[in-house]
Amino acid sequence: MVLTGRAAVLAAIGAVVVAAAVPTTAGVLLVTGVVVALALADVALAGSPRSLRLSRDGDHTARLGTTATVRLGVRNDGRHRVRGLLRDAWPPSAGCATDRVALDVPARERRLIETSLRPTRRGDRTADRVTVRSIGPLGLAGRQVSHSVPWTVRVLPPFHARRHLPSRLARLREIDGRSAVRVRGQGTEFDSLREYVRGDDVRSIDWRATARHGGVVVRTWRPERDRHVLIVLDTGRTSAGRVGDEPRLDAAIDTALLLGALAARAGDRVDLLAFDRQVRADVARLGATDVLGRMVGTLAVLEPELLETDYRQLTAEVLARARQHALVVIVTGLDSGAVELGLLPVIGQLTRRHTVVVASVADPRLASLAAGRGDSDAVYAAAAAEHDRLARARLAELLSRRGAHVVDQPPADLPPAVADAYLELKATGRL
Repeated sequence: MVLTGRAAVLAAIGAVVVAAAVPTTAGVLLVTGVVVALALADVALAGSPRSLRLSRDGDHTARLGTTATVRLGVRNDGRHRVRGLLRDAWPPSAGCATDRVALDVPARERRLIETSLRPTRRGDRTADRVTVRSIGPLGLAGRQVSHSVPWTVRVLPPFHARRHLPSRLARLREIDGRSAVRVRGQGTEFDSLREYVRGDDVRSIDWRATARHGGVVVRTWRPERDRHVLIVLDTGRTSAGRVGDEPRLDAAIDTALLLGALAARAGDRVDLLAFDRQVRADVARLGATDVLGRMVGTLAVLEPELLETDYRQLTAEVLARARQHALVVIVTGLDSGAVELGLLPVIGQLTRRHTVVVASVADPRLASLAAGRGDSDAVYAAAAAEHDRLARARLAELLSRRGAHVVDQPPADLPPAVADAYLELKATGRL
């Protein structure tokens, strides 16, 4: 049984009457008995919320930043009208606009309640219980029951970097020779012969064709297709650090989506691995038609783990999945301790066999902090920011010396920068 505000008001009026007219124990018992009797009668006359049959339908997925609609069907199989309040509970991150609605369902009828969700975090957002409070005709008391009506909305990554895809696809068409501009690369797929011009690599001279032609002739190559691209996301503790309003992992996911879509359209085989001390996500053999769907669905529920990444085990996982030459893109953090003690000692094992790109999310606030000179606090902050920037630059240089290509950019610039690095490697035949 639940009581309403009317019952409290009625009890207060009764207290005033007792105090003014019959300030005795008998008066108190009489008024209390009347209030209790009316409340019990109201409960007995209220429609039973247990007779309700609830069901859901609506959206199962929504992209972060958009609105999902979930409909709750309420059917009254009882003999009495159910009138009161319904609460549809969702977690706060689901962004439920209104979780409490007035309910009035006559016997043998059905009502449909729409709930609008605007999630603030990606991942699975699961509905909690639906609580129905049925109030009697006097409005003093009623019955309350909670129903389990499961429903899950998967919130997908927003993929902000999608806007960069058309321009990179145009560049890819130029590299592949499908547009008016044809770019020559030092690939391994033979394209054609042409006369030597100053600046050409002498190693591309075709001596047999030169002998037949009478002038110096060089081979031209087209960039390779059907290559293996393995995208590795570091989900260790550094990926949980926030840059702006988002964790680093969200920028890494955006980078993976753009690169995966671009590489698949280029005809390359794309694999995805998320790892810290164990495999968190593993999607293999992504094709051009399903790359975004499968990657988005898998990465939607990926969360950072507060663990130090085991780079030796990560290297072993990469070598096990890429036995032949591949482009390995590792999206991780350029934190001095983690990289120096973890990634730096093992990066050579990867670069000896594969082309490796190390991508990292840089904090754009470092540049503004490093320029601060207003007071002593600003000077100390500038010194700390400059120290961090120099440490990152030193680590990038050490990784480059061991054969890795390093891309260190702010969150919004990292996805297109990694895509450009991929296109540059493809154009120059270094995949």
